[in-house]
Amino acid sequence: MIKALFFDIDGTLVSFDTHKILVSTIEALTAAKAKGIHIFIATGRPGVIINNLSELQERNLIDGYITMNGGYCFIGKDVIYKSAIPATDVQTIMKYCVDRNIPCIVVGEHDICTCQPNELVKQIFHDFLKVDVIPVKTSEEAIQEKEVFQMTPFITEEEEKEILDSIPNCEIGRWFPAFADVTAKGNTKQKGIDEVIRHFNIRLDETMAFGDGGNDISMLRHAGIGVAMGNAKEDVQAAANYVTTSVDEDGIANALKHFNII
Repeated sequence: MIKALFFDIDGTLVSFDTHKILVSTIEALTAAKAKGIHIFIATGRPGVIINNLSELQERNLIDGYITMNGGYCFIGKDVIYKSAIPATDVQTIMKYCVDRNIPCIVVGEHDICTCQPNELVKQIFHDFLKVDVIPVKTSEEAIQEKEVFQMTPFITEEEEKEILDSIPNCEIGRWFPAFADVTAKGNTKQKGIDEVIRHFNIRLDETMAFGDGGNDISMLRHAGIGVAMGNAKEDVQAAANYVTTSVDEDGIANALKHFNII
């Protein structure tokens, strides 16, 4: 019996095309919640830029959040897990970006900023993902005297391979081609699921996870049932137990009906 559902946001709950949540998805989650099933978010976004779930939040459908790809998990106002990037790796990543004039988004526990921003940052985060304009800080201001939980350098996959060996205490996840999310070693959405179900005393085989991006692969493989969206790339679909229709074609509602959750 499924007792907990975990959902990625972008490309899973929220359409990349319309930036909306389908009515069928809202109705499906409402029906699942009415049956006593817990609903959780599992996203690469930090809480400070989760701005597209109001239709679920105002209905009190969400029981908790796995954010920053597992690096920061909270239930209401209670933080149940957090793990910062070691300072040495933070400095290594920042130096790499500064030396090459690469934009990098830096996320603390309750704040976010960007360093060396360019037009691409605006195009993706503001114009495409509809995030409010992110404050700009110098590289020194961005990382001094605070814990850093996630860094998002705008690096290619080749640059990612280049820097990986020099940040041994980090994980790198990618859900959009233009950038990568860096968190402390061991922080993945899989880890987030483990922390949440421990908190709620739910078994792993009682969980179902939905995703579409590369950073969802760990949780799709880990959950009792992993569901890839029809708009997911082949490697994501290959990691899932089931592939539903796309985010824009009632994918979540169809999967929940397929498994008799609703």
